[in-house]
Amino acid sequence: MTLLKSIILGLVQGLAEFLPISSSGHLVLVQTLFNFEDGGDLFFDVLLHLGTLASIFVVYRSDIADMIREFFSFFTGVFRRGGSGDSGSAPAPARRMVMLIIIATLPLVVVLPFKDFLEGTRSFPWLVGAALVITGLLLFTSDRFSRGRKTERSATWLDAVIVGLMQAVAVIPGISRSGSTISMGVFRGFNRKFAVRFSFLMSIPAVLGAALVEFIDAAKSGIDWSLMPVYLVGMAVAAVSGYFAIRLIKYIADRGRFGWFAFYCWAAGAVTIIVSLVGGSGAAA
Repeated sequence: MTLLKSIILGLVQGLAEFLPISSSGHLVLVQTLFNFEDGGDLFFDVLLHLGTLASIFVVYRSDIADMIREFFSFFTGVFRRGGSGDSGSAPAPARRMVMLIIIATLPLVVVLPFKDFLEGTRSFPWLVGAALVITGLLLFTSDRFSRGRKTERSATWLDAVIVGLMQAVAVIPGISRSGSTISMGVFRGFNRKFAVRFSFLMSIPAVLGAALVEFIDAAKSGIDWSLMPVYLVGMAVAAVSGYFAIRLIKYIADRGRFGWFAFYCWAAGAVTIIVSLVGGSGAAA
């Protein structure tokens, strides 16, 4: 792992994690174009994800603080009243957001046994390219839906489950997690700002869970601590670029123009497919 490689992968991870263009798909594209043998070891992957996670906490620190308070307030109410913790009034928006995120995370449990198989498709760049094309189709279609009005106050449990299913599908490299979940939120009638906010906030438990699993695997395989300075540079680049990517998406959400990314995904998908097929032909020759 060189410093330049760490910076490039950190930049790609930070931008593509939040822009609706698939971080996994672009890591495959970068590895193919620059002939990287690997995207880095497991521990480096963990740090990259933690870097992008940090950017979510910075941008949405107020929402996260409210949800943490409501989460503990709920359980405090349970012990005080010895019941369900429900005082009889409608739950606060932050508490309802917590409930929606928990429900949206459940589909990931279903796909977990197939995670390695689905992520293994990154070994076939042309499949990743095809997935990028599908991501573009989702974004292009969502841009043509009328503006919805649902927020955490009015979104249903079914809405959360369906958006969560798209997050589970996004385990497939090339399917953008943010792009697919934002698009599905729009399809379900979410306000576009809320679709973006819900997409990023619901990624927190998913990223934390994935990072924990990868860290355990990395610890088992061994960590090269001598590379820590290089790793930390990549992590910092991922955090900073992720922060600006989130800000950009929030700005675009105000104007409802996610579909512009569709053309980019189609181009990136086509390049990935062509490069992989040409490279495969060259290897076969």
